[in-house]
Amino acid sequence: MNNGKGNNKRKSSSNKPSFGPKKKTSSVGSKFKKDEKSAFKGKSTFKGKTESKGKPDFDKDPKFDTQPKQHVKKADSDEIRLNKYISNSGICSRRDADIYIQSGNVLVNGQVVDEMGYKVKPGDVVNFDGALITPEKKEYILLNKPKGFTTAGDGEPGTNNVIDLVRGATRSSIQAVGRMDKTTTGLLLFTNDSDMLRKFTMPQQRSSKVYQVTLDKNLKYEDLEKVSGGITVDGHRVFVEEIDYVEGEPKSEIGIKLKTANVKVVRNIFEHLKYDVLKVDRVSFAGLTKKNLPRGNWRFLTDQEVINLKNS
Repeated sequence: MNNGKGNNKRKSSSNKPSFGPKKKTSSVGSKFKKDEKSAFKGKSTFKGKTESKGKPDFDKDPKFDTQPKQHVKKADSDEIRLNKYISNSGICSRRDADIYIQSGNVLVNGQVVDEMGYKVKPGDVVNFDGALITPEKKEYILLNKPKGFTTAGDGEPGTNNVIDLVRGATRSSIQAVGRMDKTTTGLLLFTNDSDMLRKFTMPQQRSSKVYQVTLDKNLKYEDLEKVSGGITVDGHRVFVEEIDYVEGEPKSEIGIKLKTANVKVVRNIFEHLKYDVLKVDRVSFAGLTKKNLPRGNWRFLTDQEVINLKNS
């Protein structure tokens, strides 16, 4: 952890620049660029290793505190609306919480509370539909996953789990968004936000991911065309948004952009065409990139990045 921005215990032995085609193409004329400065200009969501700068954290930085403190009692500042308290616990949204409150299913200190806008004070005991709840601040952590760690295999001897890499980041109970095997590297998001977890693991989710794939041999032009036009793998039709060779690299280095949340699909595409996949590196996840995030390091998302994720 360095200045609260990441964990610098692990160093990357290789930090290749990412890539980004200018437009969808079925020809090799439009390359995935290695030079991020020339490849990702404009407003494209494909911005190589750049990241959203976000906005200052006005809630945490005292110099941005513009609230009239002389008019706010300290006791009030620690209070929180009941629907937000419930939402923060991860049970449901604020809107759904309002429905439960109106229905008389929420108790505060043993008393039914059906008042909209009711504020919970520190030390209050809240029961939701018969269960005691505790709110938890939403955390969003981005990891540049190294090789040798997996999202599965908890408790198995000799298995390194990705949660070990971010364990010191927060006391909250965070989970990885999606799955990654130990050979896949790149961006992996962690959060305790149940809505975010559902959003990015549902089959119909529409956020784009970008991968740099290393094959055991050059990808044939006709095979690139097949993938570009859509390909059937294991009985399922797979469509990619963009695919091309990585500019300045051997034709065994491929850039591919698609929406699926399943990393295995990337491998299956090329294995179906009789290529061995040597490496898969996720260089972009729903607009997030690896800029200033070496392999094995993590950082918290900015407020603006969280907003962007929720709107993606």
